[in-house]
Amino acid sequence: MGDMSDPSTPRTVLVTGGSRGIGLACARAFAARGDRVAVTFSTTPVDEAGILAVKCDVTDSDQVQAALSAIEEQLGSVEVLVANAGITRDGLLVRMSEEDFAAVIDTNLTATWRLAKCVVPKMMKARWGRIITVSSVGAYLGAPGQSNYAASKAGLIGLTRAIAREYGPRGITANVVAPGPIETDMLATMPEDKRAALGSQVPVGRIGTPDEVAAAVTFLASEPAAFITGAVVPVDGGIGMGF
Repeated sequence: MGDMSDPSTPRTVLVTGGSRGIGLACARAFAARGDRVAVTFSTTPVDEAGILAVKCDVTDSDQVQAALSAIEEQLGSVEVLVANAGITRDGLLVRMSEEDFAAVIDTNLTATWRLAKCVVPKMMKARWGRIITVSSVGAYLGAPGQSNYAASKAGLIGLTRAIAREYGPRGITANVVAPGPIETDMLATMPEDKRAALGSQVPVGRIGTPDEVAAAVTFLASEPAAFITGAVVPVDGGIGMGF
């Protein structure tokens, strides 16, 4: 590993759920910086120069270990982890099955713990590492039909802050990015009138872009952000202000 205090030093970056939306925007931003970038995907691989795509079910410990081994072999040990992989299985509380609740918790929260547990030991040895988890404004606002999603995204905040306290003395920072409404595949299927209504609820008057989230993520992974840890950084146009 090179001198990580040098902003130009390439790092090995892993972005989970990096085949589209926020994850892909983050992967592209790191690759544009010159970093060695890997992404995990479940169904649709990324076919772009400078990005290594690794198929991995992040809820499966064996697949996570195999993916990390493949990344290390080709790019080196993971120095920056962006835990972005997530799913939704919406439903009102009284109608939601235990399977749907557990699946969202496992993918969005437990998988992040699983990945961090795997990458932290080598970060400790190097005395340098960056962990950024992608939460949501829903973590503190909640949303009807998303008790599982809100719980998983709120859990990420506690998990990330615990990591920040445990490993800050070892040169590892851990921070949360909490996006608001962002132009992703999920919003693309929303009727135009509902999209407009959603945008009008945001103080800046519009829906955000994946690139705007990626800008916050890449900053938190940078050396100039070395004194920032345990932070929750909202990229939400102000919709969650006050929480």
